[in-house]
Amino acid sequence: MTDTKTELREKLDALIGQPVDGVGKPVKAPDPVNQPMIRHWAYALSDFNPAYLDPEWAAQSRYGGVVSPPVMLQTWTMQPPKLEGIHERGGVPVEVKHNPLQFLADAGYTGIIATNSEFEIERYPRVGDEITAETVFETISDEKKTAMGNGFFVTWLTTYRDQNGEVIGRQRFRTLRFKAGS
Repeated sequence: MTDTKTELREKLDALIGQPVDGVGKPVKAPDPVNQPMIRHWAYALSDFNPAYLDPEWAAQSRYGGVVSPPVMLQTWTMQPPKLEGIHERGGVPVEVKHNPLQFLADAGYTGIIATNSEFEIERYPRVGDEITAETVFETISDEKKTAMGNGFFVTWLTTYRDQNGEVIGRQRFRTLRFKAGS
């Protein structure tokens, strides 16, 4: 390995376990889990599960009340998009104050593509839950040769908790940071 590659690997390894945002504070959902948003989601996806839509049915179910579709977990803590300046941010819908992976872009790894997302659900989010999310870098691969170009698979782990600190679920999200045409 060249000194540059060794230095790059050391910087990548130093990120493991660190907060993705560089701050490390949990992100609090702007709203509690609520019936109107669950209903919009269910209708948009044609998922008419009575646990999501029928309070009387849900009250008699194993859930004891209306719950959110588990795949909706990420949406509760997403920041509202900021459209002003989106072009200048390369299509990114939120402002990023600190990018801990900037050194990869500086080294020519400017391409970014999402490759997969996996959820582990401990329990369904319930109406009224106030959700927080904490995201850390979990793994970063060695440099791989891909059809997109040479790059690194970066995986971060988000842990979602309710207002009592209990884990509701986890999400692993993986992107490829690559040098286009390499």
